[in-house]
Parts: sequence; C-alpha cells; structure tokens
Amino acid sequence: MGALLVGRVVALASDLTPDHAPGPTSSRTRAQALAAAVVTALTDEACLSPKPGLVDSRSNGAHADLDLPLMLRSAASLAPAFEAMAKAGAAEGAPTLALRETLGSLGREAEATMMAATGGINTHRGAIWALGLLFAAAAIEPGPGNARNTAALAGQIARHADRGAPAFTGHKGEQACRTFAVRGARGQAQAGFPHVVELGLPELARSRARGDGESSARLNALLAIMGRLDDTCVLARGGVSALAQVQASAAAVLAAGGAGTLAGRRRLRSFAAEAVALGVSPGGAADLLAATLFLERIDPFHASPVARPALENLHGKT
Repeated sequence: MGALLVGRVVALASDLTPDHAPGPTSSRTRAQALAAAVVTALTDEACLSPKPGLVDSRSNGAHADLDLPLMLRSAASLAPAFEAMAKAGAAEGAPTLALRETLGSLGREAEATMMAATGGINTHRGAIWALGLLFAAAAIEPGPGNARNTAALAGQIARHADRGAPAFTGHKGEQACRTFAVRGARGQAQAGFPHVVELGLPELARSRARGDGESSARLNALLAIMGRLDDTCVLARGGVSALAQVQASAAAVLAAGGAGTLAGRRRLRSFAAEAVALGVSPGGAADLLAATLFLERIDPFHASPVARPALENLHGKT
C-alpha cells in the first residue's frame, strides 16, 4: 500500500513539473517546479528509514494515529497550496508584511486541506510553516537559489507579524514553547533556519563526501538536527528529560560513525527503540530535514545528483 502511494505522489510531482526545454521559466512554471520540489522533499523525508520515533517505511514510530500512507496523502494534498505560496512570493518580489500575511492566510487554508485529507490528524502543520516561508523566499529569487540566502530571506518574512493570525492556537508546539521557554518553529524561522543551514546541509555534504549512501547521508543530516534542536514535539510528549535523551542519542549515533557504518546503524536501532519506549517523536527535526532536502534541490552548490533534475526544471541546465 505504501509503495503504491509513493508512486502516486511521485507521479503528482512529475505532473506539477513542466516539461520545458532548458531556459528561463515563467512565474507559473517556476511555481509548479517549486511545488514539485517541495512535495518530493516531504515524500523523501517520510519514506526515509529508520527514523527514531517517526513514521517511516518500516514502522509508525511512536505514533498510534499516523502511518506512511497517511503522510504521503497529506504531502500530495498540499501541492496546490505550495504552488499558490510560490506565486505569492514571485508576485510580491520582496519579503514584505503583505507577503507574510498572504502566506499566513494560505498556510491556514493549507492546514485545513491537510486536516480534510487526513481525517483531522496533524501530519504536516510544522512543515507548512517552515516550507511555506522557504518556498516563497525561493520564488522571490530570480535565478538559481542559494540555500543560505533563501533561508535568510525566509527569516525576513517570518519576522513580520501576521495580523491575521490567532493570538493563541492551543497547538502542542505553541504550548511547549510557553511551558519550557524555547523558541520553537517560529524562532527557528525568524533566525533564518540555522539548524538547516548550519547543521542539516553541511552534514549531508560531509556524509556524501566520505562515501555514505544517500539514505545514510540524509539520516545523518536528521541526526545532526536532532542533536541540537529544542524540538517542541519531543518536549510536548516527554519534557526536558526526554529531549536531553533524544539529543544525546542522536549525537551518539554520529559519534559512532553515523548511519553509514555498522556501529552507527546498531546505535541508530537502539535509538529507535528508545524513542518508542519514551513515546516521543522528533517531528520538529523531521520538518527541518524536509526543509534541508528542499533547499538542496534548488541550490546548485548543495544539490546531489539525486536533486539535480529539480534544478534543471527550475533554471535549465546548471
């Protein structure tokens, strides 16, 4: 069932990506290509295995209400909303208050679409926030993206106050920020996504450079983010002690050589069992891994061979 749905999501991404000869793209064509890149990033993150505490192709992690087909259905449902966000970024052309408020409105509509697709289960609320900002920032830039510049531009958008946003949502992440005095997803965005730019992308590059396979490199990037992130999803479920254990275990896998080594894989399996026993799921880190995978798909410097076709769709041959 999961494999069939993966194929459908990939087909959707292909449909969104226009079949043009290399060369400059129109704003609509670029929006479609960016939407394809973000759906692919969400799909790749969901399928990556084994991810401690998180839904993947092997298990549901610490979740009783989530599975891989649901995650993939959610990702596919968000494609039109992401395309609309890209169009808004391209139309505004700058990180303005007006763009922030448009993205807020589109993001709330996207959340409603997600909830309708999943039967009321939150699958990608954090990803809508993070990727929506990065997505719009990428659409503002006229040529090949630069991950650091795109993240900084997204931070400028995020620092505007959205007058249409509710004062209090009651979401678990928001409550965890208040309870544990951490900045959460909002702070991460306003700072220009430092865990993506300074941890996720560099770890991808390091892992690939030493010969790790693509899945291992992506897992190592996730672990690098987990090891330093005050993940509100973990805090909400397990508190400070659970967060400390998750961070320490993620760092231990990397210290053992990462997911590309036998010792690292053994430690990763132990970490996965720990996360289930704790009942925690590092969803914030998963969202930032998806953001990492999206940014590498639009940046010629960071793009792997796997990501290069997305660059060609956006900018022509690089």
